[in-house]
Amino acid sequence: MRTIKLTFAVCGIAFLAACNAVKIAETELPVTAEAVQRDYRVADLNIEVSRDLKVSEANLYFPIADIVWRAEPAGERYAQVERVFADGMGFGISQLRGSQPVVVDIDVTRFHSLTEKARYSVGGVHSIKFHMTVRDAATGQIIEPRRYIEADFTAYGGAEGIAAEARGETQRVRITRHLAGVIQRELMSPTDWQSAKAAMEVANAAAL
Repeated sequence: MRTIKLTFAVCGIAFLAACNAVKIAETELPVTAEAVQRDYRVADLNIEVSRDLKVSEANLYFPIADIVWRAEPAGERYAQVERVFADGMGFGISQLRGSQPVVVDIDVTRFHSLTEKARYSVGGVHSIKFHMTVRDAATGQIIEPRRYIEADFTAYGGAEGIAAEARGETQRVRITRHLAGVIQRELMSPTDWQSAKAAMEVANAAAL
């Protein structure tokens, strides 16, 4: 499990990378919890990638597995996925500066990106799924019960993928930016998310 402890200092963000922001469309991330008033700052982020999840290194269009990840050198894929979540969500929650300190538990159930074969031909979907629980940082009491979140989005392939790489939008970059937006949306009230969405997308793109 990877745990991130955060201190919230206000830092200047260069808002110069707006054109590279990963857009978090309403259709991509349906609201899965009741609309609640949220005013969170995240004290701890716990990321769990179960070693029971099945990993595939097969270079097929669509391997049957829970974890498919080729955007980094061959290695310990579970740890790599934990770092991707930590980088993306870690930055995303650093932008939440509410009054209520909370602990967020993330249990990854699927991280199915593209194989080399799909990346350089048809593209596909970055299929990312996880459970999230929000707890009070002081008491440990559950504020938002464990819920299932689907965070799938389009994965570029072929010429589109090559062009994205040339712009610096690697698969890892796109996914970390996307996860930053996902966690921001899931931890903000719908009204606050709508008003802050554009600025947060720009900040995510500038930092990740």
